[in-house]
Amino acid sequence: MNGTSRPPAPGTVTAVSVHGPRGVLDLTVPVDATLEDVSRTYSAEAGLPVVLPLVTRSGEPLQPSAVVGAVGLVAGSVVVAVDPSSRPAPPRSRFRPGDAGDTVLAAGRASGLWFALAVGVAVVAGWCAAHLPAEDRWPVVAVLLAAAVVGSLPIGVLRSQRALAAPAFAAAAGLALAWDPLPERLPTVCGVAALCAAVTAGVGRALAAPEDPAIDGLRVWIVVGSGWFAVAGLGALTGVAPQVVWAVLFLAAVLAARFVPELAVDVPDQYLLDLERLAVTAWSARERPTGRRGRIVVPEQAVQVVAARGARLVTAAATAVLVVVLITTPLLLATAHLPLDSTGARCLVGFGGAALLFAARSYRHAAASRLLRLAGVVALAALAVVILGLAPGAGAPVAAPGAVAAVAVALAGILVLAAVLVGRGWRSAWWSRRAEIGEAVCGAFAVGALVVAVGFFRYLWEVTG
Repeated sequence: MNGTSRPPAPGTVTAVSVHGPRGVLDLTVPVDATLEDVSRTYSAEAGLPVVLPLVTRSGEPLQPSAVVGAVGLVAGSVVVAVDPSSRPAPPRSRFRPGDAGDTVLAAGRASGLWFALAVGVAVVAGWCAAHLPAEDRWPVVAVLLAAAVVGSLPIGVLRSQRALAAPAFAAAAGLALAWDPLPERLPTVCGVAALCAAVTAGVGRALAAPEDPAIDGLRVWIVVGSGWFAVAGLGALTGVAPQVVWAVLFLAAVLAARFVPELAVDVPDQYLLDLERLAVTAWSARERPTGRRGRIVVPEQAVQVVAARGARLVTAAATAVLVVVLITTPLLLATAHLPLDSTGARCLVGFGGAALLFAARSYRHAAASRLLRLAGVVALAALAVVILGLAPGAGAPVAAPGAVAAVAVALAGILVLAAVLVGRGWRSAWWSRRAEIGEAVCGAFAVGALVVAVGFFRYLWEVTG
């Protein structure tokens, strides 16, 4: 329908396309005919028993007594014949009264919180079973392994969340089986637990449907678990100190917070490249397309799929970063006993925690940003506890812990004030650029501190000295 076109003269005919329940029908009708005549002709041609009302393409109803020429129908106009008896089914509610045995269960935040609590209980169970005698660990290990197997099965409404929680049960079982109290063997024990989690995640990934949203989280489980086992196994084969494994894992978590978003958002090539235009070259006899019709049209559903997959990957990776930082930070600070190694470990944790805080401000996903902020705060809090000598066995504290605490509180107040002044942190372009520089400097210093934290710098010093 085109209201801006000039109406045809009386006595002429026009072509109108009628869309209806029996398909599309092109009719040639006189301009002085009524819309009821058009609808009756469509019903007769389509074999419908009733005459259907007509509406415009935008859904505006048309009066049956209106004349075709008066309503502005010109050649090429489109009208729609609507069947009043066909109505979309109302959406099903989650809990329908009257259907006692047909309650629809949906996955939500409450079920996610419940599975997170179950994961915490599984980790506590594995830790407690690890301190039991070897012959008394089997019942707990059997229950944890059974829970991991059941959680990997693709059945039930909450199968996605169960599949994401199942690797934690397998890791707890592996920890209980491979536990050894010697500090030198702790990296290998954690590597075995990580390998169990990766294997369980691989099984869940193989059993899950292709469109299951848990696939992205299981992929992170596989990468982190296998990577952790590779680092721990390589450390055990080379006979390096435990602090080397913890330092490498901590630095890997810090760097992952920076580079994961670049790998998580994967846009298909056909949405980035105009393959039709690339195929038309100087050696082709085809005519080059002109006008706007040659542009790439990206479906909205495809954009939503890419965004949802990227959000799941970023959230899972941020969770993995938080878990790795929670485990490796205290172990790194506790195993670096020598003075030079201890200084390097503290610098690595300090600069790594600051880099995590800087990296969190560039995330637009709220959950991932909060997880990275929490990881940075945990690293800096553990460093503060060690520096002030509050942790048992942390070694000698600094000469003036009170002065260090006062300076830290003053700097924190200045940073909070500056963050409020620029508008919730880094909205200003000037501050954002300074934050980029700060993140790059902290990351570079963290990489440099790794050489000192693992004892390599001390080894060179002893050899040359």
